[in-house]
Amino acid sequence: MTTGPLLRIAHLSKSFGGIKALDNVQLTLHKGEILALMGENGAGKSTLMRILMGLEKKDSGTIIFEGVPLKTRDVKDALQKGISMIHQELLVVSELSVADNIFLGRETTHWLPGWIDDQDLYRKTENLLKTLGVPLNPRAKMKTLSVAEMQMVEIAKAISNEARIIIMDEPTSALSEQEVGTLFRIIKDLKAKGVAIIYISHKMEEIAQIADTITVLRDGQYIATKPAAELDRNALITLMVGRQIDQLFPETRGTLGEVLLSVRQLSQPGQFQDINFDLHAGEVLGLAGLMGAGRTEVARAIFGLDPLAQGEVFIKGVPVSIRSPQDAIGRGIGYVSEDRKALGCIPGMSVQHTLTLSSLKNYAQWGFIVNQPEQAAAREMVTDLRIKTSGLQQDVMQLSGGNQQKVVIGKVLLAQPDIIILDEPTRGIDIGAKHEIYRLIRQLTERGIAVLLISSELPEIIGLCDRVVVLAQGTQAAVLAHEEISQESIMQYALQR
Repeated sequence: MTTGPLLRIAHLSKSFGGIKALDNVQLTLHKGEILALMGENGAGKSTLMRILMGLEKKDSGTIIFEGVPLKTRDVKDALQKGISMIHQELLVVSELSVADNIFLGRETTHWLPGWIDDQDLYRKTENLLKTLGVPLNPRAKMKTLSVAEMQMVEIAKAISNEARIIIMDEPTSALSEQEVGTLFRIIKDLKAKGVAIIYISHKMEEIAQIADTITVLRDGQYIATKPAAELDRNALITLMVGRQIDQLFPETRGTLGEVLLSVRQLSQPGQFQDINFDLHAGEVLGLAGLMGAGRTEVARAIFGLDPLAQGEVFIKGVPVSIRSPQDAIGRGIGYVSEDRKALGCIPGMSVQHTLTLSSLKNYAQWGFIVNQPEQAAAREMVTDLRIKTSGLQQDVMQLSGGNQQKVVIGKVLLAQPDIIILDEPTRGIDIGAKHEIYRLIRQLTERGIAVLLISSELPEIIGLCDRVVVLAQGTQAAVLAHEEISQESIMQYALQR
């Protein structure tokens, strides 16, 4: 039995159509190590993991696993060899039970051919979940579980496969703070049992908490491997983007103009109550608070996605009735959802058609869409927002997360709004793409557009906002002027009960 690294990758290269996705990459992973794999979108992280899982074939290089060359023909082969991956988009069968999902394709059978021994399956699943400290019913259907619980089932599946390495891709993107804590406890338990974890995330504060080692890729190339304790945020950003970002947020502040949006006594029982604020032209107004404080619910109500039980909305001082997104768009309000994949992008739709989706009437004649002006508008937006795409007809879902987000924002901008609501606009995108979104937000305010910004990342709220409305458990706790905005002041009000 080898005492060296559990996994050693050296001089690994992979090209697609003449474009190098990986160029001479290396990575070393030891038993019981939590290694954070970091890099911007397009750095090569996904390609490297797909090669490990047998989904892609390397062009050159070596992969040594447990002292012998690793050749994975497909995912099943990778699982049998002890390598499992938990994807950001969880791969579960919603109509099957927890037990069925864990042992899918590996069910225990009775002495009668084709008959599954359900009781044995439930017993093994119950024991497995107990070792993780996860109180789930083995008989429960997956569709009844939360995202966090589904993730625990995927971890249990990996353990049932006797995984020596578990790859986790953005595992906390849809988890609450408490659920993240549970996940980290399980990861540390796995580490103590000798399981190695490759942890992929853009969340630097999580990396600092959980990782032993950080390996950075950039533009398909290996950059560095360092102990996590030796890398602060600025040093890590420099490794990832290849330059120092002394000022991540734009220095300019908005010049406040007339009040474009006012809300008075907005209430929806069980979600939020008595919300009051004004939003000025050229202003970034932050909506801050802990998860469950009611931030997204307020935004959805203003945009007409959810009904209001009480309260008034004013546009430029005039009371308006907004009962649908169409009403909101007609009143000059745009909305970028927190879930761009579910509510912003349509799989199979091109970049061009996604961009123009909210403004099709501008390109219509006699009830038909005229392609030339539509295409010209889309092309101009691609240029203005620096959207990286192979062409206007590329499937929007093939773009990186940051470029998808730019397309969604571009779609809203083509409807020519005066007010834009941005709900978690940088969720799940890399640091370089975040910098681009920050720059774009300030460009919007310089044009006189009013921005209502919702973000769970306090540095974004502090770095971008002119004023901040703090919500606590559905109530308005404070409105902070620019000079009052700090992490301490926001948390002080957000924690009020």
